[in-house]
Amino acid sequence: MTAMERGTDWLVRGGLRPTRQRVALAALLVGDGENRHVTAESLFAACVSGDEKVSLATVYNTLRAFCDAGLMQEVVVDGSKSYFDTRMDDHPHFYWEDEARLTDAPAEELVIAHLPKAPDGTEIARVDVVIRLRRR
Repeated sequence: MTAMERGTDWLVRGGLRPTRQRVALAALLVGDGENRHVTAESLFAACVSGDEKVSLATVYNTLRAFCDAGLMQEVVVDGSKSYFDTRMDDHPHFYWEDEARLTDAPAEELVIAHLPKAPDGTEIARVDVVIRLRRR
């Protein structure tokens, strides 16, 4: 299966129409079958280095559409820096401060013993765990 075919299948699974730009971005994200952590800027740079012409605004909008379709999840670091993760199961992340890079952390080593009770009328939707690392 080619990267474009894998990207198209991924879009269809999310209920999204496979436009030329969406397929090109999806192929970069999931075309090799591996999970990715990207920023809009890093995905845009990958497009620029390839043959696909898209604007940074289109990349942002498309990543949001992929998240809304349940194909990706957004991981916010520092309240302003967003990474987009193609791995959809609940899992923790390492944020490498010196490199501004996000990677998966081993979920089997994380134990959350207790969460606070959600306020009345609400429920906990998910818990994001980002473990910040820096070199000594």
